[in-house]
Amino acid sequence: MIDPVTLRLSRHFSGQGVETSLDTARTSACATVLVTGAGGFIGSALVKAIAAAGPERIVLLDASEHNLFGIHRYLEEVHPSVAHEAILGSVTDARLIHGVFGRFRPRIVYHAAALKHVPLLELNPFAAVRNNAIGTHTLAGAALAYNVPALVLVSTDKAVNPHSIMGASKRLAELTVTALSGPACRMNAVRLGNVVGSTGSVVPIFLEQIARGGPVTVTHPEVSRYFMSLQEAVEAILAGGAADCDGKILLPVLGEPENIADRARFLIETAGRRRRTAPPHIEIRFIGLRPGEKLHEDLMFQTEIRDGSAGPLAVIRTPTPAPAELHGRMAQIDCLLAGGDLAALLETICAMVPEYQPSSVVRSAAE
Repeated sequence: MIDPVTLRLSRHFSGQGVETSLDTARTSACATVLVTGAGGFIGSALVKAIAAAGPERIVLLDASEHNLFGIHRYLEEVHPSVAHEAILGSVTDARLIHGVFGRFRPRIVYHAAALKHVPLLELNPFAAVRNNAIGTHTLAGAALAYNVPALVLVSTDKAVNPHSIMGASKRLAELTVTALSGPACRMNAVRLGNVVGSTGSVVPIFLEQIARGGPVTVTHPEVSRYFMSLQEAVEAILAGGAADCDGKILLPVLGEPENIADRARFLIETAGRRRRTAPPHIEIRFIGLRPGEKLHEDLMFQTEIRDGSAGPLAVIRTPTPAPAELHGRMAQIDCLLAGGDLAALLETICAMVPEYQPSSVVRSAAE
């Protein structure tokens, strides 16, 4: 059964693909919503959409003081009638997480807290796995312990056939929510493409390079990515909260992948039109794929199966370990992180995500 607050939030923001047969009393119910990574690019947009729907309370969790202050101030100024709590901390802090769940008793969790920069995380594999994988396991465990009806993980297409530790860590997060989901707590993962304008993504970087007069750096002439707007991402996440299924990967419609060099050329030409001059002579320089990057991203594993739809999202069945196996593997990963054993950590991750192809940078560090 769809939880009332998730139904109402999805109706308010997107109005598409949500069941409308539930009675007025249920759909008007309010609840406390927890958003992790609440001050980030996607997290803050999600919070703004939720606040506009008027929940009983929003709990904001973020490890960045700067980001948390920004979204906290926004709610104070724009939605002063919406109660909210700003919690500075990490999803990896089990004591903090259980304290938050015990105090505020959220009815739905939107988990957008993640480390995401692929080349940087290749140099910091322990941080990637600790935050993205162990953090998700900690959060999912608290959701089960405190009888939270629904949890939505914000995932990425980089989790599919990953070449990066970031992608592998997000795949571990997907396996966590699909393995631990059940009738008591519906857990699903919404697998997004690249969100245009997100911090550190190619479009803001290209615009900065164009403003400096170039060059614009592209990794490879043929590299492509799936793109979506911020609004499309938020709509997909909220639709994921309303989805009447559990233990699934939910995939929005992403269209055809876009060539990155073509996007760079378009931005250069657009800059010239805005100045009402001929397009500036700005060089596009190809620098080669960086460690952990792929030429093209995939949306599904070969072992995954489409299983209908949930509103605007395709429902994907993915191979998932049993809960006991998942808990055992995550406990093993936690111990390896504490001991700093990268070689054994990679071995464990590859056992859980056999499609993962570690980069030469990570393999060299493990040696």
